[in-house]
Amino acid sequence: MTHPLFEKHRPLLNQALNAIQTRGYWAAFNEMPSPKTYGENGAEDGKRAFETLLGKPFELNQPGQTGWFGGEQSPYGIDLNVRYPVCEVQSLIAAGQQAMPAWQAIGCEGRTGICLEILARLNQQSFELAHAVMSTTGQGWMMAFQAGSPHAQDRGLEAVTYAYREQSFIPTEATWEKPQGKNPPIVMKKNFEVVGRGVAVVVGCGTFPTWNTYPGLFAALATGNAVIVKPHENAILPAAMSVQTIRAVLAENGLNPDLVTLCVAPQRETTQALVTHPAVKSVDFTGGNVFGTWLIDHCRQAQVYAELAGVNNVVIDSTDSYKPMLRNLAFTLALYSGQMCTTSQVIFIPAEGIQTEDGSKSFDEVCADLARTVEGTLAKPDVALAVLGAVQSSATLDRVNQANSGTMGRVILASKKLDNPEHPKAEVRTPVLLACDAADEALYMEERFGPITFIVKVDDTAQAIELSERVTRTHGALTTGIYSTSPAVIEAMTAATWRSKVALSINLTGGVFVNQSSAFSDFHGTGGNPAANASYADSAFVANRFRVIQRRCHV
Repeated sequence: MTHPLFEKHRPLLNQALNAIQTRGYWAAFNEMPSPKTYGENGAEDGKRAFETLLGKPFELNQPGQTGWFGGEQSPYGIDLNVRYPVCEVQSLIAAGQQAMPAWQAIGCEGRTGICLEILARLNQQSFELAHAVMSTTGQGWMMAFQAGSPHAQDRGLEAVTYAYREQSFIPTEATWEKPQGKNPPIVMKKNFEVVGRGVAVVVGCGTFPTWNTYPGLFAALATGNAVIVKPHENAILPAAMSVQTIRAVLAENGLNPDLVTLCVAPQRETTQALVTHPAVKSVDFTGGNVFGTWLIDHCRQAQVYAELAGVNNVVIDSTDSYKPMLRNLAFTLALYSGQMCTTSQVIFIPAEGIQTEDGSKSFDEVCADLARTVEGTLAKPDVALAVLGAVQSSATLDRVNQANSGTMGRVILASKKLDNPEHPKAEVRTPVLLACDAADEALYMEERFGPITFIVKVDDTAQAIELSERVTRTHGALTTGIYSTSPAVIEAMTAATWRSKVALSINLTGGVFVNQSSAFSDFHGTGGNPAANASYADSAFVANRFRVIQRRCHV
């Protein structure tokens, strides 16, 4: 008999299965904060629910609690003052292991149904989660709502869908009959059990604490594993809220809520002890190269799914939509102050300039026009504040100040500090544009996280494509772009991205931007270059999280 929650959500699952096969536009959760979807009082109720969490302990009733920890600093200056339970690593691991057999016993359909119910519950909390994401990351409100709630939930659903499909390929039983000529055949009954590999750890990031956490969390959970969520120390609240909801749904369905726990680790040594524990069999991580590389090198007992730093880049060869191209690029560079793992950092332009529908434009003209377009995009204060959000970390502010000083290249457009009347303590910065030569590789061939963009003068388009491929191969990239009216140039850039294994956007001039990734259609990362060793989501993202254990007997 199938699980009742699987039957409840079967229509949604069928739609999602179709979506990952057809890759057209489809979204399970409404990205607009519509009262029709989220209720007439959804916005007010969500804000009120968020505010009730502030200034008090966040109770989770987890095993092995030894104390409390807080200290998140809101980029908007909001006084959060939430304290979270600190629990012994061994207690969390042991509790997860104890919860796994019952989770395995309900089977693939049971796990899938409960995961879908969890996502539906999280969707009901979208406003509350959005406030938590905004207050801890510095995202603007609309991005915090969309990326922090429905888009993150879509990514979680995508992972569950792939997990269900891969597990559903495994039959639960089979009759094996081998002919023996004149003798009776040998007949055996064989059973196949999908078993999770072990405890999974998901290490969150500070800028997208749900969008980058849900894929690994739900991929591991749906394939039969216990999950320990270790959030970034400055973005704990969205992760804690998510874990709380997951635990509630598990308990309601007669399952041990300790299948999913939150690990708040005040010291890095605690995190290192967690991820290297012999019982931990998978680790998902989004963040910088230093710790990401450490995880890959030291977590030998686990499969590590890592999204690291990269140098996203765009090649401009020519265009027949000059101003729309500039507007698209300007918004790309300004969105969330460049604090997206997919934001373009380097723009390659030939020294002799580019051809446009209005004639040729020199390198300096393109630089100046892009600078003016960025300023125009952010000319209205309310628009600027909504697009830019706030800078999340002091390290990013330091990089912006360094870029402004001219030590990273010739300053085409200096970054400015904007005041946010609603949040006077917010650190708001406009993008800084720098110009340099192709030979200045030490400047642009490493990630400069934040609103910092290098416009690199190259000999010609061929060198631009060669450099794009080399920076991707060497340092990694999640996104690349090309602007050209020449099919041959586009074909050459396409071939380069196949070799360097990176996604390519071609001649974007409308309402889609290179740093946007749509669940069920776009593969986020390829797993084929140093920026990421996995993709959100594909079969490889889920298939190695479970094992098939067989038993057989004579009939």
